[in-house]
Amino acid sequence: MVQAKYDQTPPVGVNILVNDPGMLRGATAKLWDRTKIYPNKIWADFKLTPEGKKAVVLPGGGDVIEWRPASLDDKDYTILVTTVASNHLRAHDMGDLQDEMMGGSGTSKVGKYTEGVNLTGVPEVLQQIAHNPGNRLSTKKEADFSLENGAWVLKAIR
Repeated sequence: MVQAKYDQTPPVGVNILVNDPGMLRGATAKLWDRTKIYPNKIWADFKLTPEGKKAVVLPGGGDVIEWRPASLDDKDYTILVTTVASNHLRAHDMGDLQDEMMGGSGTSKVGKYTEGVNLTGVPEVLQQIAHNPGNRLSTKKEADFSLENGAWVLKAIR
């Protein structure tokens, strides 16, 4: 029932935080090319290649990544890209349903599961970057079900 709910919602791209090693991977894979280095030797601009434009979109639109870390040692700096490939979220590892009291309904259950992004159709290099620190590819969730007119109904996902 949870997966059916996800399948009914519009598919979405995956947000990926790209850190310094990710920028290097993306450049090596020809998703973006460095077009400008600033005098401080820390900042740079990268233009999405035709292949990169097929793989990601930038939050502000356009095709230039503005790389602006605070220093050469800034290990926390990231930029955000969103995959062009859009997919439905995936529900997996559903635990045993537990009895729960829900207001207004007699019989109810709650199940804990993992909600994960679906990277189908995303280039391999972006899948690797998505596994870098800072990216959240799955989240623990709970689904509430109630028995209504003899059939179980998904009431909420939280």
